[in-house]
Amino acid sequence: MKLQCDVEVVSRLLPSYGMRGRGKGSRAVLSIGKHPDKSSPRTSIYLMICTAKDRAGAKYKLKDNIEKFFTWFVEEGKATVRLKEPAVDICLSKADANSLKNFLSAARLADRGSDTSSLPLSTLTPVRARDVEQPKKKLAIMSKKDYPLTSNFPYSLEQLQVSYCKLSRVDMRMLSLKALRKLDLSNNHIKKLPATIGDLSCLSELVLHNNHLEAVSEALCLSTLQRTLQVLDISQNRLRTLPSQFCQLRELINLKLDDNELVCLPFHIGRLSKLKYLSAAHNQLAALPGDFRKLSLENLDLFGNPFVQPNPLDHTMKLTFPLPLQEIATRAAANLRIPYGPHLIPAHLCRDLDLAKTCDCGRACINFYIKTAVSMNLHQVSHTVVLVDDMGGTDAPVQQHFCSLSCYSEFLDSSLQRGIR
Repeated sequence: MKLQCDVEVVSRLLPSYGMRGRGKGSRAVLSIGKHPDKSSPRTSIYLMICTAKDRAGAKYKLKDNIEKFFTWFVEEGKATVRLKEPAVDICLSKADANSLKNFLSAARLADRGSDTSSLPLSTLTPVRARDVEQPKKKLAIMSKKDYPLTSNFPYSLEQLQVSYCKLSRVDMRMLSLKALRKLDLSNNHIKKLPATIGDLSCLSELVLHNNHLEAVSEALCLSTLQRTLQVLDISQNRLRTLPSQFCQLRELINLKLDDNELVCLPFHIGRLSKLKYLSAAHNQLAALPGDFRKLSLENLDLFGNPFVQPNPLDHTMKLTFPLPLQEIATRAAANLRIPYGPHLIPAHLCRDLDLAKTCDCGRACINFYIKTAVSMNLHQVSHTVVLVDDMGGTDAPVQQHFCSLSCYSEFLDSSLQRGIR
């Protein structure tokens, strides 16, 4: 049984001499194994700690010698083992949580004198210099021949780049890297993201540029990435749409969607209140969602989309008279901001409410409305705007919905008056 982590051995006698420990751990390899006991002809089980300064290792007897385990923060890779003789506390940190739990279990069994055949014992031999090096934080693999097939990724990684390796899927070994903050899988052949990528609870930057992605799953958008993901690059893929739940990723600051096949942006994109940099150049966007007006950006790039000059008279009529009872009830729930969820109402009604449109009058419409498009200068939502087309324009069409004929008529009247002036 071996464990790699940071270790500080603190003597409990120091305070009585007016001294204190240095409070900083050293990288070490801990082993539990058999060693001849000088006071007995039999072998005993020892804990050996090897560091860069002492690769031969310091040994501590375990049987009936552990006073207490401190495991409040074991899920964070931290624990303390208090020995009776010598009077020291062995403070462990920066360990893999699962490995640490297994190691402490083995130490507890050794302390109780359990049958040695049930213990995963190691040979107590000096370690190699590379075994006690500081944990690796960054790793870049830029070719298929360098990709690890038999060994794991260092658990301590905070930044991992794997590019030009022809990966067709995300390696599940990457999803166990709990400290990972940046994952760059650009320039591969990945078609689908596993829902469990949301288990990377520290991930703030995800780069998937130039892959074969065809969809972003709802599960990913509803994972812990809602609270951590700040940079997302899914440019140069095969995406046609993004799920409505995409706008649950509310910590996003930088979003790159260039060179896909997107026919629309997420309906509630305005909920990305922290978004500052948005690029969706070279897609198939005909118009922007009405919620786009709520954004407040530093930089916006929509070049190369087939935007068409809007005409308020061109509209889509989806009204019936009278309105169905379900539409009236759903509008009322949206206007009154009544809380809802699948535990209260059917899932299809939840989806309708999630996509409620807001009319010029401020009231909601759901599945029955009149839709048109109006021109908006993109400088209204962004400090810097990349030209929308080769003609030097910075205007783009934005969808607008109306809950009734009277609201649409008022809009046409005001548009006509502005045109006359």
